[in-house]
Amino acid sequence: MATISTYLTFNGNTEEAFNFYKSVFGGEFTEIHKFNTMPPQEGMPPLSEEEGNRIMHVSFPIGTSMLFGSDTLSSHGEVNFGNNFSISINGDSKEEADKLFNGLSAGGKITMPMESTFWGAYFGMFTDKFGINWMINFDEVPQ
Repeated sequence: MATISTYLTFNGNTEEAFNFYKSVFGGEFTEIHKFNTMPPQEGMPPLSEEEGNRIMHVSFPIGTSMLFGSDTLSSHGEVNFGNNFSISINGDSKEEADKLFNGLSAGGKITMPMESTFWGAYFGMFTDKFGINWMINFDEVPQ
């Protein structure tokens, strides 16, 4: 069965926010990656030093749930209240991920089709027809 988590998006202060959350809840991050660690992407201009040091992904367990976060890049526009979070679903299989992606994205706007990624996941993103941001994930390489 799929699990649902919240994915928060920030304008460059993800690390500060998540360190604050960690100070309140306790615990440790299970993953934290910066944009300067990702391999070059076709069609993506080189990142400035400031953007390279932004958080690409952080995972923080809270109880039995996960809180995820990321900074945005200037090429993706500013984050505003209302578009600063996504519902993240981790499926149990590629087939389940495709079913959820295809069903929930119907009538919406796909921002990243489902595809295998450099971090070992089958992943896609979209905004549904009601304006809610979603991320669908299946870990092809178990974490």
